[in-house]
Amino acid sequence: MNIILLGPPGAGKGTQARHLVETRNMVQLSTGDMLREAKDSGTEMGKIVADVMDRGALVTDEIVIGLIREKLSDKAAHGGFIFDGFPRTLAQADALADLMAQEGQTLDAVIEMKVDDEALVARITARSTCASCGEVYNDLTKPIPEDGKCTNCGGTEFKRRADDNEESLKTRLMAYYKQTSPLIGYYYAKDMLSGVNGLGKIDEVRAEIAGVLDA
Repeated sequence: MNIILLGPPGAGKGTQARHLVETRNMVQLSTGDMLREAKDSGTEMGKIVADVMDRGALVTDEIVIGLIREKLSDKAAHGGFIFDGFPRTLAQADALADLMAQEGQTLDAVIEMKVDDEALVARITARSTCASCGEVYNDLTKPIPEDGKCTNCGGTEFKRRADDNEESLKTRLMAYYKQTSPLIGYYYAKDMLSGVNGLGKIDEVRAEIAGVLDA
């Protein structure tokens, strides 16, 4: 299955994507990860990405679509792709639909992780991650273990993102609502949209997503 995870920053898309990778052998296509990987690859596309990023310029939709095309053309056996952080705009959604058609693939589900903004702000400002593996912890819902060791890798160093504060988050939320929230209507009109409670406990959200994918 090929799916999109939609939701504002901090909705838990990355956490749920990692679980799907582990349990369903899916491949997570995170825009940021793909750009960093391409920059270090030395390929022709990688050189273009490196030049754009080194100049501090915006990466174009064409570049991101090119990176996704490379991933889709990889015929290694897996359980499908998870689009995380792309598309962000209606133009990108159209470009992705065209690309999927060209590659003979389909988009099977779009899952919106619904959140309440005030609760989201409280969640994000309490968030920290393992510096070694990126496992996410939260002072309110999933605190760092008392022994100070990451449950995933055993690491002992944890960090908070500089922009995980109320003012920065509200700015990021405004950008999401302006650019990305129209995708909710776009995919609803295509009868592809399903919603889950993004503020539930991690296992509860996993179960809701599994229900959508197994339906």
